[in-house]
Amino acid sequence: MSGNYVPLYRKYRPQTLEQLVGQEHIKKTLTSAIELGKIAHAFLFTGPRGTGKTSTARILAKSLNCKNGPTIHPCGECESCRDITNSVPIDVIEIDAASNRKVEDTQNILEKIQYVPVNGKYKIYIIDEVHMLTNHAFNALLKTLEEPPENVIFILATTEVHKVLDTIKSRCQRFDFRRITTEDIVKHLRYISDQEKINISDDALFAIAKNSAGGMRDSISLLDQLSLLGVTKEVTVDDVNAVLGRISFDTLNKLSEKIIASSPNEAIEILNEIYNAGNEPLQILTNLSEYFKNLLIVKTCRKELLPELTGLNEPQITEMLKQKDLLETQQIVFLLERITYYIKEVKLATNQHLWLEVGMIDFANMTENTTLLELQNRVKALEAGGVSVGQPVQRIVQPAQVSAPVRPVPQKAAETEPVTRPAPVPPAESPAAAAPKQEQQDDFTPPPISRKPDGNDINTLWQTLLVNIKSPATKALLHLATPVKIASDEVIITFKNEKLVSQINDTNKKQMLVEAANTMFNQQDSKIVVRLPQSGDANLAASIPASVSEEKKKIAPQIQQEAKSESLPQPSKPQQPVIEDEEPPETIPDNVVENSAEAAETKTSQPKKPEREETDQEKMVLELFDGKYIE
Repeated sequence: MSGNYVPLYRKYRPQTLEQLVGQEHIKKTLTSAIELGKIAHAFLFTGPRGTGKTSTARILAKSLNCKNGPTIHPCGECESCRDITNSVPIDVIEIDAASNRKVEDTQNILEKIQYVPVNGKYKIYIIDEVHMLTNHAFNALLKTLEEPPENVIFILATTEVHKVLDTIKSRCQRFDFRRITTEDIVKHLRYISDQEKINISDDALFAIAKNSAGGMRDSISLLDQLSLLGVTKEVTVDDVNAVLGRISFDTLNKLSEKIIASSPNEAIEILNEIYNAGNEPLQILTNLSEYFKNLLIVKTCRKELLPELTGLNEPQITEMLKQKDLLETQQIVFLLERITYYIKEVKLATNQHLWLEVGMIDFANMTENTTLLELQNRVKALEAGGVSVGQPVQRIVQPAQVSAPVRPVPQKAAETEPVTRPAPVPPAESPAAAAPKQEQQDDFTPPPISRKPDGNDINTLWQTLLVNIKSPATKALLHLATPVKIASDEVIITFKNEKLVSQINDTNKKQMLVEAANTMFNQQDSKIVVRLPQSGDANLAASIPASVSEEKKKIAPQIQQEAKSESLPQPSKPQQPVIEDEEPPETIPDNVVENSAEAAETKTSQPKKPEREETDQEKMVLELFDGKYIE
């Protein structure tokens, strides 16, 4: 008796286009093609498993080869229809590409397509899982697929259409099979249950449909398995969960309550009960993630949509509505992320139960200090204390921390880069008494506000621009330049030496100038011109109070005097706390200033020739900086 039993998914396989479930767009297109006689020579059926691709291919073959065909209502009684129903390969040949994927298998098919059909009007080849063919097999099939012999039709079916060559897809009419909706699956399962007299509840059918993920074949197979339980009693959702190895809603609800209440001890106790009942760690975490997914839907969606979106009945939705206000949306999302993390860990772990318990403790301790209101209060408290996001912080260094004497800032640099200094200590207080007051100050000091440069002073603008140059070597080289125009629309500087002009223009030094101008004017793609001096430069630089070389002359003796003063012993003074900026103020290199200043003073004098022959390196330096030997 058992040898004659036919599984339900085979017994209720659709035999006509009208019986096809959930693919209305495909039924309509194929019906019109058959009625109008516009039959393509190649079809490509693609979609998830269990959505009717192979069944539709057989229905199409039966409709074309029926003795009354082509027709949308094949008789099912003629010899051709019976051969297709019984899978007899005479005129309709079904090929599994997974086991016939070599080029030799394809060539074997091509050798036989020359024979005319025996019983029907068409010779039809149904190639299932066509994406498994090798590239050589695809290429062997390509030309025949484009121009097959008369009365030969190819029907290709695949679940992974992205693996099929584009040259194959372009030669076929493509039909995309969609996942069957839960509602359509439930209706079809109820029809089969009534026909087979299976005693099963609607909730159980809904649970079956939700578990199948849009595949009709999986749903019918599970119903066939559960039909053995529906002989003496009604099949319920608990029976479905038991067969699938799923945890009941009530158990998950109790476990979630302990997680939400941040009770890890009680959560571990419930977890051990679930584990000892025979549930695997991976299945427990998967069921828990589905529960919190449904809780997220309950919290964010309208009540009338909840039964369809979650697959829960009214009492279960009522229980979830009680929990939705205990967690905020971001907390549920965070829990789902953590569950997903532990699912990955459990898959790779040798001791899965260990990671399951670690994850449960993590879940149960996660919701204590993560409410959005508390986080907002923390941010407000920090902001009230004077801390703002992105604010640069200056570090106060006490005298004991200073390991080297601090070099005084030149007067010109001090104008362009203001330095914030602490308030002076009153004469009546000693440095020791001032230190505790300094410790009582806030750790965070507002950044110094730089003074806006005077737009009429080109030297100030030039010094401000040089501050933004990051490379010390480039900055030293630019001290030899003369600014002609510094504005947001254009920056013009000149060199007396043509090689210096080319060196700036041909290297990344010009890009540094562009970036410095962008920072200075708060814009993009500033225009920088580096050239030799021209006759009209005086008009552009009319507002310059003094030339750059004269400014360098003024600065050079000051720097020399500073160098001498640093070498002399200084009288002991109470050291004041120094505020360190993020970047020390830039100063003009001594050697560059001295060479430039002294070169200007001895412009008319004759250079002194060295007693020895100049090296190549000396010649390059002299030529680069327009220098001369000075006694």
